[in-house]
Amino acid sequence: SLKTVLMLADQMINRVGYVHTKSFLHRDIKPDNFLVGLGRRANQVYVIDFGLAKKFRDSNNQHIPYRENKNLTGTARYASMNTHLGIEQSRRDDLESLGYVLMYFLRGSLPWQGLKAGTKKQKYERISEKKVSTSIESLCRGYLSDFASYFHYCRSLRFDDKPDYAYLKRLLRDLFIREGFQFDYVFDWTILKYQQSQISTPPSRGIGLAAGPSSGLPLASANNDGQSGGKDGRYIGWSSTDPTRRRNSGPIAIDGIVSREKAPVTNDLTGSKDAMLPSSNFFRSSGSARPKCHLKQQP
Repeated sequence: SLKTVLMLADQMINRVGYVHTKSFLHRDIKPDNFLVGLGRRANQVYVIDFGLAKKFRDSNNQHIPYRENKNLTGTARYASMNTHLGIEQSRRDDLESLGYVLMYFLRGSLPWQGLKAGTKKQKYERISEKKVSTSIESLCRGYLSDFASYFHYCRSLRFDDKPDYAYLKRLLRDLFIREGFQFDYVFDWTILKYQQSQISTPPSRGIGLAAGPSSGLPLASANNDGQSGGKDGRYIGWSSTDPTRRRNSGPIAIDGIVSREKAPVTNDLTGSKDAMLPSSNFFRSSGSARPKCHLKQQP
């Protein structure tokens, strides 16, 4: 649903932005590389898999040089336009790829899925041709102009520009508020989990929705992560009626697929050492390890 995608997007932009603050590009942004937590971490979005990550600043803090004729690195379905054109990746490309992930969540598929070709190279070429021929307006048709604005901004960035992450978050937050959604962390799968629990264990008394671990609905949490603000000074836990609404947490299951354990993260882009699930080769993380679930991609 639009509500779930917007709640995810806010954290996903934070995670990608945090990776960039450490002078790394992820270079393989796709649904499989984002996880959500379990139990009291059910509100958290995590980023994983830094196997294709690359430093975009050298030891002198200089940005890597612009290059062309580069082979495609990452997943073709979510690769940026410039990546298909053989241009060296930079921060703008991670964010454009994230935009394709969000549209995949909303649409259920992307226009360049399911293309057939004899070789991988030919398939990449067909995906590139389809992606180039699909306008932003066509891709985002029926999903409000805010998503088109997201793509236009990403594609307007120069190679070494620092993206305005706060602007992108504000763009989608404003849409969230205009739609009248409540930032209650009740995702689509939270409702599904609750419905399944009611089928397997009918309530012995009462009919109301009781929050808690057994119900699958969020349980109020004192986690101050939900009150952390972005650069624009607004709370993460915003809603149309109560901008200081505290975050909730609760158990969650997505397709029953659980990943290996990782360390917890926070929503705050600035000042957090745990805003991602790092590979030991890249970043240190702290805190207790907890299991996560995949935001699994549809076949």
